Amino acid sequence: MKTYEIVIADDSERARKAVRMILDSDPQFRVVAEATNGQEAISKTQECMPDLVLMDINMPVMNGFEATRIIKQELPYVRVVILSVSDDAADLFEAIRHGAQGYLVKSLKPSDWVSYLHGILDGETPVSRKMAEKLLAEFKFTASARGVPATPSEKLTAREQEILELVSTGATNREIAAKLFISENTVKNHLKNIMAKLHIQNRVQLATYARENRTNKA
Repeated sequence: MKTYEIVIADDSERARKAVRMILDSDPQFRVVAEATNGQEAISKTQECMPDLVLMDINMPVMNGFEATRIIKQELPYVRVVILSVSDDAADLFEAIRHGAQGYLVKSLKPSDWVSYLHGILDGETPVSRKMAEKLLAEFKFTASARGVPATPSEKLTAREQEILELVSTGATNREIAAKLFISENTVKNHLKNIMAKLHIQNRVQLATYARENRTNKA
């Protein structure tokens, strides 16, 4: 059974203990370090080379967004999930913009935490419809304010268009592979190509784009 090593970054000792309790409920999760600020989160990540960093937003010395940006720049393979007390669209947008793979609201049930983190670590990026709508609205607002047009998807191949359509429905890599009778690895490679062509950085942005593209076609 594969074990995932995790760093918890939160300036609240009480919050760190609560997160650790949730992670300890799953034998595949192992907390290897804790950090109390963004700078410490970076050093602990460099030292421990974990699979995942759970990053609070508001911390002293350096906030979670900036720490995420630096970690993703130096160690792009490390997955970062932002922790927040709310699902504010602006925070969600900033998390993704700085390179985070996910965004967890602290009030979620422990079982939802475990399920969500497994999705992240398995290469998926679960995004609820509510969060996707918030993120999409923020993307549209930002693009409009900057005068940036939506990215066209005509450059995608027919197969890539099929996969993008399935991503818009919330399908996982396994579900996409089963639907199209291809391997999960092939799906992952197609997704990498799609994101490169659309200049999209991660699965959250791709899911948001796919839903927007689907809505525009409807």
